[in-house]
Amino acid sequence: MKYNEMILTAEESAILEGGQGETMRKALESIIKYGQTFGAKKLVPIDHPVHLVTSFGIPMLKPVFSMMDQLIESGLKTEHPFTVDPRPMDFGNVKCSLIEKLVFRKIMYGAQETYEGQLKKVGLAGDDAFTCTCYMDEVGNIPQKGQNLAWAESSAVVYANSVLGARTNRNSGILELLCGIAGRAPVFGFLTDEGRRASWVIEVRTSGRPEAQVLGSAIGMKVMEDVPYIKGLDAFLGTEMSQENRDYLKDMGAATASNGAVGLYHVENLTPEAKDLGVKLIKKDAATYVIDDAELRRIRDGYPVMWKNKSAAPARCFIGCPHLSKRQIHEWLGRIEAELERQGRTRVAVDTVMTAAPQVVEAFKRENGACERLRATGVHLASICPLMYMNNPLCAKKAIITNSNKLRTYSTARYFTDAEIAKIAVKGSIDV
Repeated sequence: MKYNEMILTAEESAILEGGQGETMRKALESIIKYGQTFGAKKLVPIDHPVHLVTSFGIPMLKPVFSMMDQLIESGLKTEHPFTVDPRPMDFGNVKCSLIEKLVFRKIMYGAQETYEGQLKKVGLAGDDAFTCTCYMDEVGNIPQKGQNLAWAESSAVVYANSVLGARTNRNSGILELLCGIAGRAPVFGFLTDEGRRASWVIEVRTSGRPEAQVLGSAIGMKVMEDVPYIKGLDAFLGTEMSQENRDYLKDMGAATASNGAVGLYHVENLTPEAKDLGVKLIKKDAATYVIDDAELRRIRDGYPVMWKNKSAAPARCFIGCPHLSKRQIHEWLGRIEAELERQGRTRVAVDTVMTAAPQVVEAFKRENGACERLRATGVHLASICPLMYMNNPLCAKKAIITNSNKLRTYSTARYFTDAEIAKIAVKGSIDV
C-alpha cells in the first residue's frame, strides 16, 4: 500500500487502518508524516531499545503528558524497555539553596514525579535508567553495528552512529518514543548508505593528541550537520577501540553535536565503518579542513565568558557532560589527588561534582577504597544532567566552570581543559 508516496507493508497498512486501535494508528501516522518531511519512502523495523531525550517534567509540556496518558490508556508501551536522559535534580549531591529548590521543584520541574510515573508505564527500564550515556557496559543499552535505532539525545546519537556503527537519525524528542512503540523508524539520513558518506575531510595536524572537547568543537562549528571523515587522529589514538578511546570519542562527539549538529563522524583506521570502507566513505566533492595547534588555539580563544563578573571565583565545577565512564571517574580521582598533593591541600576549594550514570556510580562505589578516596577530596558524585541544573535562572547566574564543551555551549558555564579544571578546583581561583 502507498500512503502519500510512503510504501507500507501489509502490517503497517493494517495499523494505519485502525487494526491495532486509534492510538496506535495516530502513533504510526505521526512517524510516517515525520519521515515524509525528510523524503523517506518506507519504514524499517528497529531492532534495539530506544533512548529518550525528554527526561524532565516541565509543567508546560502539557501536550506530551496528554499524549502519554493516551498511550497508557490504550495499553501501549515499547517492545523493549528503554533508557532516558538524566534527571534534572539531585539535592543530596548537588547542593541548592531553599529558593533554588523551590524554583526546581515547583516551577521548572514541577511535573517530574508525574512524568516519571508515565515513563514507567510506557516501558522505562527502571528507576536507574536515567543517563545520557546509555551505551555504557554497566547500563546495557548498547546497540550493535548495523542495527537500526530511533534515538534523539545528540551525544548518544553521534556515539551510536560513529563509535558503535549503529544507525539512527537525530530524531525529535517524543518521536523516538513513538518509534519504539510502533517498532519502526522512517528510512532517511543516517539509516541509508548514502547518508553516512562524508562531505568533509578533517586533517588533524597537531603536535600532540588534541583536547577532545576543543577538537570536537572545531569540527562541529566547521561542518555543522554534515558528516566528517577525520584523518590523522589515529596517530594519537591508535587503531583499537579501547575504553580510553571510547571515552575520548564520546567527549569529542558530544562537542561536534553541540557546537554544530554532527550526528555521525568517521575516524580513519579506528571507527567501524572507516575500518571497513576507508576513503570510499568520502564523497568526491568533499571539502577539506585542516586542524593544527594554531587552529585549536583560535577556537578556544573564541569562547565567550558569559559571567556577569568575569573575574569571579568559581562557585561550582561540573565534570561529566555527557556522563563519565567508570574509567574516567578513576582518571579524575587520580588527577585531583595529584593536584591536591602538588598544591599541598587536602580537599578541593571549589564545590566539584562529577556526573555519571546511576549504574556506573554504583559500580564505582563497590570498588574497594575508591569511593572513600573520592569523598576525602571533597568531590561529589551524582547522576543529574548538569545542563538541566544550569537551566535554572538562579543557578545560571553563578560562576560555574566545566570541562564540557556541550555544557559551555548550552549554558553560562565557562570551559576549561581537564588539566586547568583540576588546578582551579583545588586552588579555588582562576589563574591558570
